[in-house]
Amino acid sequence: MSEDSQRSVVVQRTGTGHFVATNARGGTIHFGTASDDGRNTEFTPVELLLAAIGGCTAVDVDVATSRHAEPAQFSVSVSGDKISDELGNRMTNLKVTFSVAFPDGEGADRARTILPRAVRASHDRLCTVSRTVESGTPVAVTIDEA
Repeated sequence: MSEDSQRSVVVQRTGTGHFVATNARGGTIHFGTASDDGRNTEFTPVELLLAAIGGCTAVDVDVATSRHAEPAQFSVSVSGDKISDELGNRMTNLKVTFSVAFPDGEGADRARTILPRAVRASHDRLCTVSRTVESGTPVAVTIDEA
């Protein structure tokens, strides 16, 4: 593996049920499972997974279509069922739904034509996140003595 292929984040606990992930460029995102007032407005880890799937494929599709026309509306909805069974806790029935509209015009017509192909290409080979989930890549877990 080359140095360019390596991706990483560091997750640190900031309080009971609260965490912050920091990437190599210094970007951060706060998430958790609990909040002080009983209402959790932070993303949960499962919601981050859904956002990563939607965000990855949205970026792919946006690159392919927006070079022809700026979308009038562009959103991606990602959903699934969190279950617990003999395999443990996991997500099933993952579904990604695009809602994209382009204004009138020649460039917009081209973008509309490209949209289904761009969505298919993202799903079938470009989106690293959903491709990793679908391929079932093993996750190694270790404990580093502190």
